[in-house]
Amino acid sequence: MAQIENDHVRSTAIELIKGLPNGATWDDVMEQVYIRQAIEAGLKSESENELIEVDEVRRRFGLAV
Repeated sequence: MAQIENDHVRSTAIELIKGLPNGATWDDVMEQVYIRQAIEAGLKSESENELIEVDEVRRRFGLAV
């Protein structure tokens, strides 16, 4: 299982780098990796039913509904 996940990370990183324009910086690379991690974490949370409704977040932080 870990090998499959490692292969996925490697192939995803390669595709992210290929999608960057010429002249991309290390900051550009890191930004793309961060965005991808955030998306995958959100999708994992969704699949595990760990999401919190917007109204609940607003209530917890005392924000207007």
